[in-house]
Amino acid sequence: MRFGYYDDICHNIQMAACPLLGDGPLGMVPECYARNVSVNDQPVFQMATIIIDVIAIIMTIIMIYHIRSKYTAVGRKEMVMYFYFYLIMNILDFLTISGIIHYSSPAYPYFVAGYLGMTSAMCWCLFLNGIVGFQWAEDGTALSLWTFRLTSLIVFGVMYFVSIATFKSIAAFDKGHPIGLFIIYFIFNSICLIIYVILQIILVVNTLDEYWPLGNILLSSVFFILGQVIMFFLSNKVCEGINHYVDGLFFGTICTLLAVMMVYKYWDSITKEDLEFSVGGKGNVWEVKELLNDDENEFHEYRKNADTIGHQGGVTFAQPDGYTSSYYGGNGAAPYAKQPYAPY
Repeated sequence: MRFGYYDDICHNIQMAACPLLGDGPLGMVPECYARNVSVNDQPVFQMATIIIDVIAIIMTIIMIYHIRSKYTAVGRKEMVMYFYFYLIMNILDFLTISGIIHYSSPAYPYFVAGYLGMTSAMCWCLFLNGIVGFQWAEDGTALSLWTFRLTSLIVFGVMYFVSIATFKSIAAFDKGHPIGLFIIYFIFNSICLIIYVILQIILVVNTLDEYWPLGNILLSSVFFILGQVIMFFLSNKVCEGINHYVDGLFFGTICTLLAVMMVYKYWDSITKEDLEFSVGGKGNVWEVKELLNDDENEFHEYRKNADTIGHQGGVTFAQPDGYTSSYYGGNGAAPYAKQPYAPY
């Protein structure tokens, strides 16, 4: 892999950007790629991979639902933003690699640029989520949320502009030598992910009493690295070995989904809800372990004195209608009638 060039990459893997790069009119194509499937005389590319994309979309919606339901979890609004970016990225990936939006369409470069921009915004958002645990700003506040939104929008916009300018060879950008696209997609995104992992290791070691969450974040890293290695270095061998049924893109998409799921699992394992303020959860169950004896009851003396004073010299009798009346005449006082109290 040469720095700043996509030649080796696009000869190994069928990336959405490859048809738009290179000096030739048809862009760059891989040496081996998965078989196409014809649906109503319409060719569909990467059928196995788009099935994984659909599964990823469904799983992301489920994860978003569970994150949003943890009402008092730390960093809930910030983390759900990352999964929204991943959801949009999968939708764009589905549209571009499947051929639904064909590479000959005028809209194709703009969808690919949106996919690349969303990928960089997602990596940047994950990096910012790694800082949330260090309380640089209180999570869920306007400062925190608008920092996420504005900076992610800036990253998306820069990558989108660089992509379009590269595809169309505008100004100093050249689709034959896409160094700007290479730096952002491979260098900048990788730095964001590496810093996130390092920050989470520091956070777990310094603040948590148990190290089990480290397993989740390390598994996420292993899945992601494995997927990238299969895509960019072993795709042709995998494709030829499986007789063109799938290629490295299929396994790379699976590994990326597993890596994202482990990020969710890690966040869920280090985030606990404040049950006192949780909403929609199971109600508290109160249990009386044992009854207090009269001698152990702190109000026993007061109740005994009240009974002695209140009923001294009193006579209680039943009325025909079921009510009761009492006449009190203690200490020489004139008797008076207590108003009857009707039972419920």
